[in-house]
Amino acid sequence: MDNSQFKSKGIVYSYKILLSLLLMYVNTFCVMGQASIKMTKHLPAVEQWIERYFAEGEIPPFSFIYGGKQSDSFIKQWEYSAEKQTVDEPDVIKYIVTYTNPSNGLSVKCIVKGYPDYRGVEWVLHFTNIGTGNSLEIKDVNVCNISIQYPVEGDFNLHYSEGSHISKYDFHPRSIKLITGERKQMSPEGGRSSQGDYLPFFNIESPAGQGVVLSVGWTGTWQTSVCAENRNTVALTAGMERMNLFLYPGESIRTPSISLMFWEGKDRMDGHNQFRRFILAHNSRKINGKLAEYPLSSGFNYRDPSPCGEYSCITSEYAIAMVKRYIQFGLKPEVFWLDAGWHTDASDFEHGKSWANTTGNWTVDTLRFPKGLRPVANVIHQVGAKFMVWFEPERVVRGTQWAVEFPEWMLEKPILGDDNREDNTWLLFDLGNPEACKWLSEYIGDMIEENGIDYYRQDCNIEPAKYWEANDKPGRIGMKEIRYVEGLYSFWDYLLERFPNLLIDNCASGGRRIDWETTGRSAPLWRSDYYHYYDTDGLQSQTYGLEFFLPIHGTGSLNTDTYSFRSSMSSALIYNWKVTNTQASIPEMQQCLKEFSEIRPYYYEDYYPLTGIEDITPLDIWIAYQLHRQSDGSGIIVAFRRSDSSKNEISVKLRGINAKEQYRVINMDTDKVCNMSGKELMNKLILKIENPRSSLLIKYEPINTIKK
Repeated sequence: MDNSQFKSKGIVYSYKILLSLLLMYVNTFCVMGQASIKMTKHLPAVEQWIERYFAEGEIPPFSFIYGGKQSDSFIKQWEYSAEKQTVDEPDVIKYIVTYTNPSNGLSVKCIVKGYPDYRGVEWVLHFTNIGTGNSLEIKDVNVCNISIQYPVEGDFNLHYSEGSHISKYDFHPRSIKLITGERKQMSPEGGRSSQGDYLPFFNIESPAGQGVVLSVGWTGTWQTSVCAENRNTVALTAGMERMNLFLYPGESIRTPSISLMFWEGKDRMDGHNQFRRFILAHNSRKINGKLAEYPLSSGFNYRDPSPCGEYSCITSEYAIAMVKRYIQFGLKPEVFWLDAGWHTDASDFEHGKSWANTTGNWTVDTLRFPKGLRPVANVIHQVGAKFMVWFEPERVVRGTQWAVEFPEWMLEKPILGDDNREDNTWLLFDLGNPEACKWLSEYIGDMIEENGIDYYRQDCNIEPAKYWEANDKPGRIGMKEIRYVEGLYSFWDYLLERFPNLLIDNCASGGRRIDWETTGRSAPLWRSDYYHYYDTDGLQSQTYGLEFFLPIHGTGSLNTDTYSFRSSMSSALIYNWKVTNTQASIPEMQQCLKEFSEIRPYYYEDYYPLTGIEDITPLDIWIAYQLHRQSDGSGIIVAFRRSDSSKNEISVKLRGINAKEQYRVINMDTDKVCNMSGKELMNKLILKIENPRSSLLIKYEPINTIKK
């Protein structure tokens, strides 16, 4: 219809009005079935927030389609109950809110937790068919479905980090301005929760000096969308990407979990740092009620000589000798880390075998370890360290022990056209099978106990999504994925309960399984397989991006020159130094560990990027960040001048400090000290590095604190 047709009806429509009508339509689509949350100038108290938005007669902050109808059209008529639970953990409140269809017995139980000190709330849904027949179709489950209206109009900004691609862009920080009416849709790749373009943590900054951090807990294929409906309202949805199914009588499923953390402050870094404290306080591994510190680790001369790889040729005697070698030179780690290659057949390189094509033979190679791994563990324990061992139980290669003995527990996917593709020989151990999951839990638990293993490292070098999809039954889309993810959590929870001091290192070709659920149970100590390219600048970028959300993660250090070592620093670290190499410098190694000991605690503190977030991968730039401790006002600045940078100095502005305080500023490389006011540090601090491919460490501390 052109403009003349409008005029013929006596109505004049401008293009501006047409655009407004179009946006109105898009916005209506954005908010369909959503709970509407109105923010004020002050953030809501968490318990009141829960009682308000999970109240009887209200549309809850989740939605789904049941029997072809949107939940907002019927949920108010369902039977409702809410019960406050007793919780032992400090600063936690918990409710169980249940909605039940009175006509056919579908029950939706919502377990809600609140964290008042951090203005955080978390919930997960459980759908149960308590009727006598199959349920109607359940689909489009958005565990989070809300619109948030702020008291000020302006632009909304979405801040997130990329996931893992095994590239220099792994965990690169991103910020985009949301365009009104345009939906930003996000999801991972391959069935691993942080593979691809998105880490499932999102900071949405409003124009009101407030914001919300949305976290998704689902170690599978989640989906999230963010939409600026208008100049003061933003809509958020999140759930599972593939789910269209019915439930059998008595059958129950869980959904992804969702966390929202509300913040206010001068800029979005206030939100990021509140979230870092939140995740440390309430969604990180605790041992004896205290935050578990993930370890400083070392290997056993990582990467055997060709044709062996990883630890495919290591023996019990060699491992013990390496432990003693590290102790001899004062290089004792907290953990000795035995990675891939210790299992049966992994060393048979003469027949084309390696650790990678023998997963499924989960017995210790008795040719190299005739008494199992216990003798190695005993020596490690004698020197006062712990023992961590790599497993990859989910990827099973055809022809291996598990594939032959338990074919009914294996999931297959369609064979790709290229018969020579390695993944055509891979099977997926079905963690969604309760019998298989129970057996695996006990089997791995027994191996941990029998071999004296302290920490468990789980790898996953397989993309499970295609296996799940290929094994869904008609009318049950998504069920294999749901059962599998439930099984993974059950398996890890079993290990953590059986071994109260256990830590789990979460690896999936590097950090490809990072989400709200895994961070509570584990940490990615090998955050990216891009390490294998040993691009020191890429390692710097990984730290720079991940620190926006996660204080606990690690990577490897291969070289002991200052630039390389500092590029790998984070709260956890594995040093793979060749102590048998004649070119190795023991004093350099000792100096690295001494420096790391002083810097390491600051990675658990507040984080501030100092050099922007545009493209942080080029070789002609500087990259610098600040770690600030609120409790005593001290902090660390870590800076790198990359190889092609022509600048020998840059100017930065520090955050988190007191403008009225006087600070002692120490160059940790030269021991040069100067005093500066907080106001000066907040306005301009010159970082100077004379030579390209060099680094700088600066420590600052308030003078009044020093005197005390």
